[in-house]
Amino acid sequence: MLRGISYYLLFLILTLSGASTCSALDRDDFLRLRERMVESQIIDRGVNDPNVIKAMKKVPRHLFVPEKYRAFSYADQPLPIGEGQTISQPYIVAFMTEALRLDPGDRVLEIGTGSGYQAAILAELISEVYSIEIIEALSKRARETLDRLSYRNIYIKTGDGHKGWPQKAPFDAIIVTCAPEKIPRPLIEQLKEGGRMIVPVGRAGGVQKLVRAVKKGGGLDIRDVMLVRFVPMVMGDD
Repeated sequence: MLRGISYYLLFLILTLSGASTCSALDRDDFLRLRERMVESQIIDRGVNDPNVIKAMKKVPRHLFVPEKYRAFSYADQPLPIGEGQTISQPYIVAFMTEALRLDPGDRVLEIGTGSGYQAAILAELISEVYSIEIIEALSKRARETLDRLSYRNIYIKTGDGHKGWPQKAPFDAIIVTCAPEKIPRPLIEQLKEGGRMIVPVGRAGGVQKLVRAVKKGGGLDIRDVMLVRFVPMVMGDD
């Protein structure tokens, strides 16, 4: 069990020892690391929505991370999840969630399920999460993880996120966790009037901007938030 040791010292010890699993850590250790992550990476950087903070403290990020990276689950960085994709840095997850200004009854569309972690955070806050993942292996793995954690208000499908989920529209908010070169028109159409969207926009390897948008008069009122780096949004073949 981890007692009185800093995360970064643990990170160094595990790295130098060649550790590739979380076998040195137990449930209480992960809980301490998660609490520390929220305090130092989330709250200290200005995220102050109490519901977002509560969700970040509750959801076990390490269970969404491949076992060989699990010891580093609460580090201030993204981590590989396979298929060339990553689980986002914890601060970015919290920041984007807070930016949506969610209400408990909201229905949210997520583009880019990935590991399922962002969907789990959303599910702690709202009534329904609809999430689309284009990579079938990730979609299946995320569903299995979320089922093990008993999330019943998350609906996942494998498909092209550019098209959204018209059968379930309109949505109160949309969150995109991969970067399109421009915001896909179907997502704008599927957002409710007055709805909010948070999305990274830009080319892979180039400058990407995280933008927050509000739908007004059928279009988007867009505000730049910060520079970011996300994996590109993949378009389907059909």
